[in-house]
Amino acid sequence: MQLTVWTYEGPPHVGAMRIAASMRGVHLVLHAPQGDTYADLLFTMIERRASRPPVTYTTFQARDLGSDTAEIFKTACREAVDRFQPDAVLVGASCTAELLQDNPGGLADALGLAIPVVTLELPSYQKKENWGAAETFYRLVRTFAPAPAGRAEPRAPAPVCNILGPTSLGFRHRDDTVEVRRLVESLGITVNVVAPLGAGIADLARLPQAAFNIVLYPEIAGTAADWLMRHHGQPSVTVPPIGVLACGDFVAAVAAAAGLDSESLQELRSRLPWYSRSIDSTYLTGKRVFIFGDATHAIAAARIAADELGFTVCGLGSYSREFAREVRAAAALHGIEALISDDHLAVEDAIVAAQPELVLGTQMERHVAKRLRIPCAVISAPTHVQDFPARYSPQMGAEGANVIFDSWVHPLMMGLEEHLLQMFRDDFEFNDAAEPSHLPQSAMGNAAPKAPSLPLAEEATPPLAPVEASLRWAEEAESELRKIPFLVRGKARRNTEKFAAEQGLVNITVETLYDAKAHFSR
Repeated sequence: MQLTVWTYEGPPHVGAMRIAASMRGVHLVLHAPQGDTYADLLFTMIERRASRPPVTYTTFQARDLGSDTAEIFKTACREAVDRFQPDAVLVGASCTAELLQDNPGGLADALGLAIPVVTLELPSYQKKENWGAAETFYRLVRTFAPAPAGRAEPRAPAPVCNILGPTSLGFRHRDDTVEVRRLVESLGITVNVVAPLGAGIADLARLPQAAFNIVLYPEIAGTAADWLMRHHGQPSVTVPPIGVLACGDFVAAVAAAAGLDSESLQELRSRLPWYSRSIDSTYLTGKRVFIFGDATHAIAAARIAADELGFTVCGLGSYSREFAREVRAAAALHGIEALISDDHLAVEDAIVAAQPELVLGTQMERHVAKRLRIPCAVISAPTHVQDFPARYSPQMGAEGANVIFDSWVHPLMMGLEEHLLQMFRDDFEFNDAAEPSHLPQSAMGNAAPKAPSLPLAEEATPPLAPVEASLRWAEEAESELRKIPFLVRGKARRNTEKFAAEQGLVNITVETLYDAKAHFSR
C-alpha cells in the first residue's frame, strides 16, 4: 500500500455526490463517519455553489461502532426523505463505512419509502471518483429509462439528441454545455435532454425519445450511453469538440447522426486558425509540450498541440486507467509512450525527464511547472477555485478554441517577455534609475548610477532541472545558461550535457557551455 498526500481523484462516493449535486430532485444518503463530510467543501468552496450538495451523512462516531450503526443509517435515511422530499434517493457507503458491511441498500428497502431508492455499490478500495460518477449515472438511467421488452432496433437518423456527461465539479462543464448546446441547435438539431447536469428524474425518463446521444465526457457518461445503445438502439457521438479540427469532426458526426448534409453547414469561427497561420506563431513552432490529465482532455490537447499549434508533444499521460488503451493509442501517434499513473511524483519525474517548454496538466502539474520555472496551463480536473471563473470560459466549441488559444499561448509569450525584462534590466538605458534616453543630454544631468542587482547565480531560484548524477553544473555555468531565452534554454542544456558526456567531462563550466555551442553550430 502506498501513502498518498495528493490524489487526482477522490473515492467513488465523491463521484456519486457529483451526480446528486448535478441533478434536481435527487438526494444521496451516505453512510459515512463524521470526518467524511469534508467533501461538502469541494462544492461550496471550490465550485462556489450557493448551497450545500444534496447529501445526508449518517456521521457515526467511534463510540457508535459498539452499537447498532445500521439503525443510525435508517434514522438518517428516513429523516432525509421527510425533510427534503426528493423524487428519488440514492443510498451508498463511503470508504470507511464500507468496512462495516451494513448494506445501506437493504436497509433503505426495509423502510418502505414512498419514493424510488437506487442502491449504489461503490468499491472504494478498487475504484475512484470518475468511476463512481459513471456508475451512479448509469444506475439512474437504467432505473428511470428502463429497457423495453424485446430486442432494440437501431434508430433512424433524426435531428433530436441528448447531451450526456456534464456534471457538477467538472472542469468547465457548465460553460461547455452552453457552448455545445448552442452549436448543436445552430445545426437545426433539437436537444431533448441534457444530463446529468440540470436534469430531473422526469428528464431521465425522456432520454429514449432522442434519436442519438452526444457523449461529451466518456469518463462520466460512457457506461450509460453504451446501455442506451444496447437497450434503446441509440447511437452515440463520442468526439469531444475540443479544438478547431475536433469541432469539425464533431459537426460532421452529429450531422450524420441527425441525417443532415454536413457539407452545407456553416464553418466554425475561431481565432486559433488565424494565429496558427500568422508570422507570430512561428516563434512557438516545435516547442516541446508535456500533457497530462483525464483521458478526454489529454487526448484532445495532444491533437491541438501537434496539429493546430505546431508544438512537439514530448509527453502524454493520464490518471484515467479505464481509458489507458485510448491514451496509449494517442501517444503512439506522436512516437512516445503514454504515462498511465495516478502518482503525482511519477508524473513530476516524467516532466523533469522530458524537459518540456510548456506543461499542460492539472493543478498538480501547475505546481510542478511553477517549481521548475516552466510555463503551464491547466486543462483538466482535479480543479482549483480558479478553474471555475465567473466569466464564460468553455473548452469546447468555437469559443472554447479561443479560450484554449489564450490560456496556452499567453504563458509562453509572457515567459518570453519576462526573459527580455531580465536580460535588459542592467542595461544603462533600461534600468529603473536611468533618465529618458529621448531627452537632450543637457536635460539629463549627471548619468544615473547603475541599478543594483544580484548576480543571477545568487538569486533564490530553483535549478532549471535536475541533471544526471554523473554531471555537475558550476554556478557560473548555470548563471550563463539562464541568460539564454527560455524558448531555447532547454535545448541548449540538453546539447551541453550531451557534449560533456561525449567528451567524458564531469564538471560543466562556462567554457564547456561555449564549446558545446561551437560544436553544434558547425
